[in-house]
Order: sequence, then C-alpha cells, then structure tokens
Amino acid sequence: MIYFDHNASTPVRPEARAAMEAALADLSANPSSTHREGQRARAAIEHARAQVAALVGAAPEMVTFVSGGTEGDHAALIGAAWAAEPRGRRVAFSAIEHHAVHGAAEVLARTGFAIGHLGVGREGLVDPAAVAALPPDTTVVAVMLANNETGVIQPLAAIAAAAAARGMRVVCDAVQAAGKIPVDVRALDVDTLALSGHKIYGPKGVGALYIKRGTRLKAFVRGGSQERNRRAGTENVAGIVGLGRAAELARDDMGAESARLSGLRDRLESQLLATPGAQRNGEAPRVPNTANVSFSGVEAESLVMALDLAGVAVSTGAACAAGAVEPSHVLRAMGLPLERVQASLRFSLGRGTTAEDVDAAAKLVAEAVDKQRKSSRAYASKS
Repeated sequence: MIYFDHNASTPVRPEARAAMEAALADLSANPSSTHREGQRARAAIEHARAQVAALVGAAPEMVTFVSGGTEGDHAALIGAAWAAEPRGRRVAFSAIEHHAVHGAAEVLARTGFAIGHLGVGREGLVDPAAVAALPPDTTVVAVMLANNETGVIQPLAAIAAAAAARGMRVVCDAVQAAGKIPVDVRALDVDTLALSGHKIYGPKGVGALYIKRGTRLKAFVRGGSQERNRRAGTENVAGIVGLGRAAELARDDMGAESARLSGLRDRLESQLLATPGAQRNGEAPRVPNTANVSFSGVEAESLVMALDLAGVAVSTGAACAAGAVEPSHVLRAMGLPLERVQASLRFSLGRGTTAEDVDAAAKLVAEAVDKQRKSSRAYASKS
C-alpha cells in the first residue's frame, strides 16, 4: 500500500515504540506517588517534557501533557476564555481551523459566549489586519500554524502581534506544523500551542500543550493536581515517553527530512497537475509534505475508494470529518466553487515515502481520474 495520508496519522517510529515498551515493562507505579518507584515514573515524564519542549523552543515547565490535539485545543481556547471572562465573553477563530477548535467554540457558545470568525483569502491565509476588525470585547483568538488540508502556513507571528496590541490572547493549533517545520514559540509569541503524538511518529492518545509563562488558563479537566494543576488525571506514562522520544527524533532530523519531502511533494504535484483539469489548492508557503489537488469532472469520495482498491491511501481532507456529507470547510472558506471542492484530494507524504511511490501513485491517480470521467460521461449519455 502506498500511504499518502500522514496528516491523518503517522506510523510509530521504532525508537519511540521501544521507549514505550520499556516504560510499560519497568514503570508501573503512579508518577504522583512519593516512593522511589513513583519517582522513577515521574523522572521519565519530566525527561519527556524536556524533549517536547526542545521541539518548540520552550522551557520544560511550560509544557503540559494532554490526550492529543483535540484536548489541547479545548484546554487552550476554553481555558483562556474562562480566565479572561471578566474582560469579555467573545472569542474568535479562523475559518480554516480544525474541527477540534470548532468543537471548543461550541462549548463556549452553549454557555453564552459570542463567537467571531477570521476569514481567509483565495491562497488560504489569514490577514493579520483582520484582527483589528474584531469587536473590542474579544479576548481570545485561535489561529492554526499550518492547515491540515492544504498545508498552508499562517503568518502567525504577525497575527499574534496584532492580537497582543489589542489585549487578546492567541491560542495556536500546531498539530500539522510540529516536526515538519521549525516551531519557535518565542518567535511566534503565542500564548498556547498544541501538538499531537501521532502526527510526529509517536503514539495516539497523547499530546502536549505549551502555555506561555504568565498566561492564565482555567483548567478544563479537573479533579487532581497533576500537570501543575493544569490537567487532572494520572499521566499516560508510556504514551508520554513515546511522545518525548518522537519529538526528540523529529527535532534531530527535521532539516534533512523536510528537504527530502519537499522535493517529493513537488515531484508528485508536477505529475498530478499534468492531468487535464487538475488544479492545486493553496498557493502560499506550505509544510513540505502536503499537496491538495482538485480534478475537474470527478467525485473525490469515489476517487478515494478507487485509489484504495488500487493500493493508494489518500483522503479528501481531515480524517476527523471522514464520512461527513459536508464539503471541506477549509476549501469553501478559500472561496473555491463547490464543484472544485468536491473534486479535491489531499496527499500527505511521510518518512517512508519514496520517489518510486510518488511516480507509481501519480500514474494510478491519472488512470483513476480518467476512468471516472469516462464512466460519468457514459452514464450521462444514457440518461
């Protein structure tokens, strides 16, 4: 199987798996326990915390472990909104945010918060000047660093500066950026930043939330003093250890791997765009592994199934929205016509991708597109 769906999930690296297996075998105590065995588990967590912090340029004490990107987004947006409630009950997020941010905003809306939006242009970018147009009672703005469907990288430092000038907190979903491009929370100057283990070749069910020193968040998950009172619940020791090792490995080989993937992505796009009626979605700077391409005259969901049968795994967008009848909210927000949105596929490459994979997949995509177009024309001529 040629796997081009790494934005949905990545395989666990052998080194991360080995670290997890060792933790499962040797660290059975509760890390909150004060005895020797408990403190051994605690030490493993703190080592992983330093590994994750180094990936994003943070101090270890600024990293809180969570169950993944979705919880991180909820903890950040809801926690920041609750903490800033005396100043206002309005938050805003970009029109291309992951569904996890939409879900967090829905929780706030159910408790009376007003929700605003930041639009994007045809290239998929948020204009930092749009922050100036937000109502004055807006307290928190959520903007992702890299989009999960198009790979487009947002001008986050400029957005954060515009928000700070108006006293607004900025929470960032960096799930699709961490491990692919350099992420420096000091340069971005965001208040929070979320990442997920299974997007950087670590395990599922674990992630991290960077919280800038001095940023006030009210805990979303309560009932214990774990994670410096930021997130209650006994820590997932083995998962955290695996995340830490994956973060360390991502930091070590990011430069070479990003350059390799960028070349493969460009090679894939050049072949896909040679197909008549093919268009790239998202022209701004992107993460190196992601391509989003539409093929006129086809139905993307049918194309995904045809390619699966041919041995190529791709998607129409976010895995969290798989099976949904609604077209991509990301591509619609970019102003693309509905028929183009419904004919778009996402290709996301990864560590195991080779040039041979790219060439074989491009050929299979072209064949599948041609077959579907001919089938559609044949059907239309009979009706």
